[in-house]
Amino acid sequence: MTRPVRQGNAHARASASCNESMSICDYTIVTQAVRHPDFAIRTASVAEIDTLYAIDLDASVLFERAGLHLDLPADHEFCVTERNRWSRSLAAGAALIANDAAGEPVGFAAAGMLDGEPYVEQLSVRTRFMRRGVGTALLNAVARIAGNAGSHALWLTTYGHLSWNRPFYERAGFVAMSESECGPEISEVLRFERRWLPFPEKRVVMRRALGSDLRR
Repeated sequence: MTRPVRQGNAHARASASCNESMSICDYTIVTQAVRHPDFAIRTASVAEIDTLYAIDLDASVLFERAGLHLDLPADHEFCVTERNRWSRSLAAGAALIANDAAGEPVGFAAAGMLDGEPYVEQLSVRTRFMRRGVGTALLNAVARIAGNAGSHALWLTTYGHLSWNRPFYERAGFVAMSESECGPEISEVLRFERRWLPFPEKRVVMRRALGSDLRR
């Protein structure tokens, strides 16, 4: 999901009730999915939770410029939930990091499971590396992994009114879903985000069809 939240010196973005994470079964799937001279994608390690927060904090500047501000203490329910979800994603091998040519982490995608289908917990790219294909490559890597694992769809929540958010995901094959089309877990995520995030009415759920579901 994508939205800004500051928690002390870290940045958060969470949801509510995920009890399992999508496993990355074959690292070669990731490397085969990315062909780019300026960056490489790899599986993140559990020890890199602070790296994820640093990237996300940098990326949040774009949201703040759009007037989306939210300061929360590190022990706030929202921030604690976020850290737990990202930690589960890392532990399951379901978080990917993009390194630049010098080996520095510049973006990440963390995935989990909601209602039995993969869900993008967070996609963040450092501001100076935006519009270089990093976010698209990370998103496509997650989609390819999910598709190869037999999933029919990839889900996320985001802001629908920002020019760089919903249109970006639509170009990647995502479509906005009505709340009646969402399962109970992703519906709870949406309610949780709307409880704490600025402009709650602008939060939307999006879905990308995968594999055979593309033909439906």
